[in-house]
Amino acid sequence: MPSTATSERPRAATPRSLSGLVPFLRPYRGRIALALVFLVLAAAATLVFPVALRQLIDGGLVSGDRGTAALQLRGHFLLLFGVAVALGVFSAARFYLVSWLGERITADLRNAVYAHVLRQSPAFFETTQTGEVVSRLTTDTTLVQTVVGSSLSLGLRNGVMGLGALIMLVWTNPYVMLQVALILLLVVVPSMLFGRRIRRLSRASQDRVADSSAMAVEVLNAVPVVQSYTAEARESERFAGATENAFQTAVRRTRARSALVAFIIISTAALLLWGLYQGTQAVLAGTISAGHLGQTVVYIIILAGAVAVLGEVYGDLLRAAGASERLMELLSGTSPVQEPADPVSVPLPGAGSSVRFEGVDFHYPSRPTQAAISGLDIAVEPGRTVALVGPSGAGKTTVLGLLLRYHNPVRGRILIDGVPIDRMRLHDLRSRIGIVPQDPVIFSGSALDNIRYGRPEAGDEEVRAAARAAFAEEFIERLPQGYDTFLGERGVRLSGGQRQRIAIARAMLKNPPLLLLDEATSALDAQSERMVQQALDAAMRDRTTLVIAHRLATVQRADRIVVLDQGRVVEQGTHDELVARGGVYAGLAALQFHA
Repeated sequence: MPSTATSERPRAATPRSLSGLVPFLRPYRGRIALALVFLVLAAAATLVFPVALRQLIDGGLVSGDRGTAALQLRGHFLLLFGVAVALGVFSAARFYLVSWLGERITADLRNAVYAHVLRQSPAFFETTQTGEVVSRLTTDTTLVQTVVGSSLSLGLRNGVMGLGALIMLVWTNPYVMLQVALILLLVVVPSMLFGRRIRRLSRASQDRVADSSAMAVEVLNAVPVVQSYTAEARESERFAGATENAFQTAVRRTRARSALVAFIIISTAALLLWGLYQGTQAVLAGTISAGHLGQTVVYIIILAGAVAVLGEVYGDLLRAAGASERLMELLSGTSPVQEPADPVSVPLPGAGSSVRFEGVDFHYPSRPTQAAISGLDIAVEPGRTVALVGPSGAGKTTVLGLLLRYHNPVRGRILIDGVPIDRMRLHDLRSRIGIVPQDPVIFSGSALDNIRYGRPEAGDEEVRAAARAAFAEEFIERLPQGYDTFLGERGVRLSGGQRQRIAIARAMLKNPPLLLLDEATSALDAQSERMVQQALDAAMRDRTTLVIAHRLATVQRADRIVVLDQGRVVEQGTHDELVARGGVYAGLAALQFHA
């Protein structure tokens, strides 16, 4: 399904949309100023060339004395060479500085967007696809780089040159320039009007590319499922449809830009020929010299070329404006979970943490009328193990998400060690919590790197100790390179039980006072479950633990069992107490143990 961001009708981006890049440009004001200096110097060198050419023609070619003419020609050619050297040096310096700025600002922008997305709450990903974010980080930032590192500099340079040529033409040929200005007006106005359609098509084209990227990421992350349902051809056809849609939109954009380019080239050619015609008539009439005509022609060529390049640059600016607008949309989004204005520093306890839910109500942003948690009251003493059980959709995983502050409750409050969690820094809160999920995430690195993810500063021996405690060292050492073995993307080289033990070792290395276990053994066979359960028993020692499990056999030893149903606590007690009570838990237990 397309995300909200791409399903809405895109607004036409304008060059003003690039103003969002100003904060990224500001730290490099010195380099930008230096680049502008070299840009102006290069433009000035170009504008000096026609003047030198006029002196060459009038002073060196028209002179009657051959000896004097030869000396003058030598001097004029040396002057022209000096202008060329200055132009080359200034252009090279401008090119280097502008290219550096383009690369640096694009890297800063990409880093800022990525870091901002990582800080978003899960509600952000309910409406934004991961593939779309990847597309914006790659395609859109590349478009911005093209403009900042090339097109914008090219546009400024040609703008300065065009303005300088215009001033020189007005100064030396005011009558001819009046006519040229009128023709120039007839070129610029239609070009700007035609650019509105290109803006809309550019934004639409970028959105279609993002759609196909989102689809590809989603399917590639689920290749085993796709293959198990023999859906390869169907998914290929669906992706081909999205790609074709993006292609057709890009073709419409390219067709519009091509028409604009043709119009600009023809118009500027007419501008050049008209100026040349007027100049030749003036030479024939004896009102200007041949050198003056040569100077005028070169200035008209510079002006016409500048207009043509500015038309191309304007098209690039429109595409980059659309990309910048999409990136600014990501950066402007604010997470509902914010750092506290006046955070409280809470020291880590010696053993486990105390946890308390007081009258907590919560509903997901995507389901505002349906309560996921209602009137939740739970108290967990330090070092105790509390199990959360209940049917699917009862709110068990939501409880853990609220404890980690992935979401804020609508009403009520949650306390850890007596402090409301919304008064704690997110880093402080989450650093004191370890989690072992049902489907553990294994990064595309070595076993050593994956375990050390729990505490990046840990030494190799500490990592190995955590692996031994999680009963993971035995299978790790049997891997081809032991702890240095590459585990593959998402741990595809490991079994389910091995991935779980890596996740448990990661949590144990973190050594948090509060441990969350979310269906940590539900997808395992009996042998793997037994080994993982041993690892979990070791991890739970001296820690406060919240356990979610559908298999009631894994929670019988919990100090207390909390039964949830439709987001409410319906029963609490030990296994024996709840079975004797004959309620919801007794019914679940009878079904499982009888089976």
